[in-house]
Amino acid sequence: MLTCADALLCASRAHGEHGAVIRVLTPAHGLIGAYVAGARGRVLRPVLIPGNTLAVEWRARGPGQLPAARVELQVSRAPWLAEPLPAAGIAWVTALAAAGLPEGHAYPALHSALGAALDAICHAPSARGWIQAVAGYEALVQREVGYGTAPTPPVDESWPDLLARLDRQGAALAAHLFDDRGRARTRILDTRALLIERLRRIDPDR
Repeated sequence: MLTCADALLCASRAHGEHGAVIRVLTPAHGLIGAYVAGARGRVLRPVLIPGNTLAVEWRARGPGQLPAARVELQVSRAPWLAEPLPAAGIAWVTALAAAGLPEGHAYPALHSALGAALDAICHAPSARGWIQAVAGYEALVQREVGYGTAPTPPVDESWPDLLARLDRQGAALAAHLFDDRGRARTRILDTRALLIERLRRIDPDR
C-alpha cells in the first residue's frame, strides 16, 4: 500500500553504500521509519537534514522490512544550522521525537508542536523568543506518551524560572523516556545538555 503525507524529518542515518534510514513524524501516522535509496547522493543530501519538512511517499514491503520511501523537500531549515544556538535547538527537538516516541502511533498535537517549535527556532529574533515553545513541546511529549503531567509554561515566565523548568523537565525525560537506552541515552541527553549549556550563556538583561 502506498501512503503519502507531509512530515517532519527527525533523524537520518546512513545505511548501506548509498541509502539512509529516516524517521519522520507525520500528523496521521505518527513516527515512521523508512529506507530512502540514493539518500547520500548530491540531490538528496541537503533534503535529508533533520528539521526539514518533507513530502514523503512510502510503500510497505514484507514483514520485518522497512518501508521504501521517496521524499521531496518542502521547507528547508538547513540555513539555521550554521548558528550554534538554533542548531542545538533543532538537533534536540528532532532527536526527542525520533528517540522518545513509539512508531506508528498518531500524535497530531505533537506534530503541530514540533512544527511550531522548529518555526520559532528559525524565525524568532532571539532564543528568548523560541525556548518557551521548546519547553512546551517537551512538556507535551511527556503528557502524550504517559510520563508525567508537566504543565505548559506560562507566557510571562521569567528567564530564570524557564531555565529551572527546563532542568526539571530534563530530569523527568532522563528518568522516564530514556532510562534504559544505554549509549543511545547518553547521546540523546548530550544533545539536550549542549542546548542548555548554550542557553545559560545568554544574558537575560540584554
